[in-house]
Amino acid sequence: MKVPELLRGKVVVVSGVGSGLGRTLAVRCAEAGADVVLAARTAPYLDEVAKAVADAGGRALAVPTDITDQAAAEALVAATLDSFGRVDALINNALVEPPHTELADTSLDDIRLGMEVDVYAALRLSRLFTPALRDSRGSIVMVNSSVLRHSKRACGAYKIAKSALLALAQSLATELGPEGIRVNTVAPGPMWTDKVKGFIGELAAARGMSLQEGYDEVAADMDLRRLQSPEETADAVIFLASDMARAVTGHCLDVNCGEYHH
Repeated sequence: MKVPELLRGKVVVVSGVGSGLGRTLAVRCAEAGADVVLAARTAPYLDEVAKAVADAGGRALAVPTDITDQAAAEALVAATLDSFGRVDALINNALVEPPHTELADTSLDDIRLGMEVDVYAALRLSRLFTPALRDSRGSIVMVNSSVLRHSKRACGAYKIAKSALLALAQSLATELGPEGIRVNTVAPGPMWTDKVKGFIGELAAARGMSLQEGYDEVAADMDLRRLQSPEETADAVIFLASDMARAVTGHCLDVNCGEYHH
């Protein structure tokens, strides 16, 4: 589906440009008209995504960045402003998913790492980009998870981090709103990515089922009887980052094909 050019003339920073949703976010923003700043730790992969952004019609700036490091995050801001002179949207997409184990069996170090990347790094980038976003009356979008909506066993550490990220977004919306900066959240359910396909395939094979049968079983919990694509999640992020959502702040938009209602 062609993306409306909701971000024409905008500069968007995307953290956590990995092989899944991060890459899709970057390319989809370019298709929506934006120039895109790509932040992740792996330089060769950033270069590949930068080419995909250029092929989609946007200018790309790849900045290898460890967002848990203050100096590296400051360098990301400086490089962005040196290249484009402005920032209109920051998409905090980086995450570390803690082990899916019971909380009693999850190390505190693993829980701390989830908080460090999912929450503290998002706060760090949001604070550092605030002056530029104030100038542009821009927006911040936090990429969260449908783990917010349930308390399934072995998801506790992940829910702790993502719940804290939601609280961060809501608090920033209140604090930055008077400066014209909007802060919103997208909470996607499971997306039909290679990672999820492999996970469902393994579970299905262990039960003597085909991949399609495994997919159908998972999708039966969704009102739409399917899993959303990364592109569909990215489109929700783009909407919240765009001027179409200029009166929306402090909101968490669920994108889960109807798995949970909120």
